Amino acid sequence: MPKDTSIKHILIIGSGPIVIGQACEFDYAGSQASKSLREEGIVVTLINSNPATIMTDPVTADNVYLKPLEPKSIIEILEAHDIDCVLPSMGGQTALNLAMKCKEMGIWAKYNVRMIGVDVEAIEVTEDREKFRKLMGKIGIPMAPQATAKSFLEGKEVAQEFGFPLCIRSSFTLGGAGAAVVYEQAEFDKLLNRGLHLSPIKEVMIDKALLGWKEFELELLRDKNDNVIIICSIENFDPMGIHTGDSITVAPAMTLSDKTYQRMRDMAIHMMRSIGNFAGGCNVQFAVSDDENEDIIAIEINPRVSRSSALASKATGYPIAKIAAKLAIGYNLDELQNQITKTTSAYFEPTLDYVIVKIPRWNFDKFKGSDRRLGLQMKSVGEVMGIGRTFQEALQKACQSLEIKRNGLGADGKELKNQDQILDSLKNASWNRLFHIYDAYKMGIPTKTIQKITRIDPWFLEQIHELIELENQIQTFKLEDLPKALLYEAKQKGYADRQIAHLLNCWESEVFKKRQDFNIQRVYKLVDTCAAEFPAQTPYYYSTFEERNESVVTDKKKIVVLGSGPNRIGQGIEFDYCCVHGVLAAKECGYETIMINCNPETVSTDFDVADKLYFEPVFWEHIYDIILHEKPEGVIVQLGGQTALKLAEKLERYGIKIIGTDFKSLDLAEDRGRFSELLKENNIPYPKFGVAEDAETALKVCKDLGFPLLVRPSYVLGGQNMKIVINEQELESHVVNLLKDIPGNRILLDHFLEGAIEAEADAICDGEDVQILGIMEHIEPAGIHSGDSYALLPSFDLSDNVLEQIDRYTRVIAMKLNTIGLINIQFAVKDEVVYIIEANPRASRTVPFIAKAYREPYVNYATKVMMREKKLKDFKFNPYKKGYAIKIPVFSFDKFPDVNKELGPEMKSTGEAIRFIDDLNDDFFREIYSERNLYLSR
Repeated sequence: MPKDTSIKHILIIGSGPIVIGQACEFDYAGSQASKSLREEGIVVTLINSNPATIMTDPVTADNVYLKPLEPKSIIEILEAHDIDCVLPSMGGQTALNLAMKCKEMGIWAKYNVRMIGVDVEAIEVTEDREKFRKLMGKIGIPMAPQATAKSFLEGKEVAQEFGFPLCIRSSFTLGGAGAAVVYEQAEFDKLLNRGLHLSPIKEVMIDKALLGWKEFELELLRDKNDNVIIICSIENFDPMGIHTGDSITVAPAMTLSDKTYQRMRDMAIHMMRSIGNFAGGCNVQFAVSDDENEDIIAIEINPRVSRSSALASKATGYPIAKIAAKLAIGYNLDELQNQITKTTSAYFEPTLDYVIVKIPRWNFDKFKGSDRRLGLQMKSVGEVMGIGRTFQEALQKACQSLEIKRNGLGADGKELKNQDQILDSLKNASWNRLFHIYDAYKMGIPTKTIQKITRIDPWFLEQIHELIELENQIQTFKLEDLPKALLYEAKQKGYADRQIAHLLNCWESEVFKKRQDFNIQRVYKLVDTCAAEFPAQTPYYYSTFEERNESVVTDKKKIVVLGSGPNRIGQGIEFDYCCVHGVLAAKECGYETIMINCNPETVSTDFDVADKLYFEPVFWEHIYDIILHEKPEGVIVQLGGQTALKLAEKLERYGIKIIGTDFKSLDLAEDRGRFSELLKENNIPYPKFGVAEDAETALKVCKDLGFPLLVRPSYVLGGQNMKIVINEQELESHVVNLLKDIPGNRILLDHFLEGAIEAEADAICDGEDVQILGIMEHIEPAGIHSGDSYALLPSFDLSDNVLEQIDRYTRVIAMKLNTIGLINIQFAVKDEVVYIIEANPRASRTVPFIAKAYREPYVNYATKVMMREKKLKDFKFNPYKKGYAIKIPVFSFDKFPDVNKELGPEMKSTGEAIRFIDDLNDDFFREIYSERNLYLSR
């Protein structure tokens, strides 16, 4: 049937601030859905409280409400607009919970609003684990032995009946909150209590743990005619017992027999049809026994766009959220177009002639003392995806994307060599178990032993073992006599030049020259959804080493935008927002835009954002080969956070033009000594500081500076490893630890201004003029990382004298750094004197917040300035004149219940929200302002 023409106006509910378990994949889903609906002439109103996303940008929807996700906000919107339907399936669990609450309160019925894209009964059945268990039993879908418990006593009785090990899962929670594998009675009581407490309905499901079974996911779509297609099969590298968000995953499934896959497919479709009659996306998770029987049991089903949907979309090229939105308004699959080929129907199942590997990204270093073991509760903060012709190539590319100071999987001299530590790591899975499997093989530990400990399928293990064998072959040669066939094989298996150089004890540049001499060239293949059966119209590419190159270079002038890589604390979705706006601005200036990024959760890696998308590691070798292939006018690095900035020095060295602020200025701002000289020459105050390269020097420097001291390594992100020390013993200990973790780094020591207030300014400079975008004042005093502090825009109690100093210093520093584009400067204010903490001539975390608060496309303006296409005088800046915007940090401490939650100079928040107030008498402001006075009183 065609679309429902009675639908004129739809409300989309977003997912709120980024938290572990619900990240920017829902920004991608909401943005896609809005674009899809607007194509149909439908008015889209959107509510979300997250200022860092593209989803809440005016380019996404007709009306954007940056409001708390609560019924009161929904009522305000329904009073202001004549809305026909609400689509809550694009905002994760947060949106679903809010939609269900509004239904219970009768809000939708009162305003005559239909819920589309979801089935209320399906949600209730799948979220209520007892109802789900009974339904699966009724339709003949096997599950693990399980029972629900609504009290501590009931839980104890279930444990006694089933015996250990057990799984505890809280009902109606996000990211596996409250879930745990329990091996013995001693830890059961504590984990049962926690699970009951975290469930909003005080219920847990307890099931017999099927440890060692393999885990799989299927992504499905269904239309109103009950046509169902499987978009993607995803296999977990790690066995059952690790949350799928924390597991390495592979698509398509690698180790399933076809017979078992067909059974699983039939079960998934049967389950989807049995839970309700709805059109849209669905995610189903299964466990398969690790024996020849390949018994299948169902784990759970999510009748909505899930966290895995973004990964499946990027893996296949099939835009799940976009199609799901069209299904929600009445279309059938066979009425819609394949977005990649543009000539075939959307009623098809994608075929992959490549492999994708997703690896999660963790930030355990931010949660010191936390339990780093992986389990049923998700702990990762982001993820990367590698695409290759083989599993090995995709695995190496994913490892190169992680930005954890590794060049790939192994071949970098960083192997663990202690057998006991390796075996312990294999047993107790953590973020580095993959690397320790490699180390185990390197040490000579056999597959049988590794498999027995990890329960990982032998096929995956043998793939890693083959890499070790290849390395052993390579090491029998020198670069001069390395056979072409062997070098070619290494490149096809994903090895970076840097890894091969390590094996041959030579320079990366020498390996690069060797493969040029052999004419071993990286080529680019299309992600086309159909294994090249039909021509693809969408330029979405990955690299490999073969003969035919499918990326055709045009004669247009081009700009490359370097993406921000995986989300992590200190570098999150706000930089993806900046990259997307950079692409849009470059397009408006008539350039062909090229995006390079490796994060499957983001809008920047949507195939229809840039003119060309290269889904590749933001890793030097990959970037350089793309630049050699495309020959762009230049590269934009200042929008992708520290990820892109770290590559500026190499771009400069290789003679590649950096668009906007040049490397020398970027480097000057990072070099504390030279930057302080610049401040001194211009009579700009800054805290006394020193630089040390070892603990002995640090102890000498502290004599002059005095305590307390703020101690940090140079070139860090999100205040990484920053600490305030108050005596020589603390100073020596921290410096020794820093240099152990980051050998060769210079340590910066600043006299810490106790009791100071922090502020920051974002500005654009075009080389002749400076436009200050906003001055934010932090609620917490100095000593709390700016990302973890509440902040008000504009400032609320800084004197005119202080504001004049901030304005003047911002203009001077921007000009003296030769800034072309964005700059962020952080200040400490004490006794009416403004001190400079640091300056970053690049996009900051706060730019999207200011842009949303003032409703101005500042990154768009800045990009055009960077490209020398516009001057500041060409733009009309409209300062926000009424009220205040509050930046609210959001934390995920619930995932790490035992860590120290006290805030300090190292950032710990995973996301942020925005709240608008009319004046300073607002109750919310008064509450957070009282916290500042508490800090100062201490």
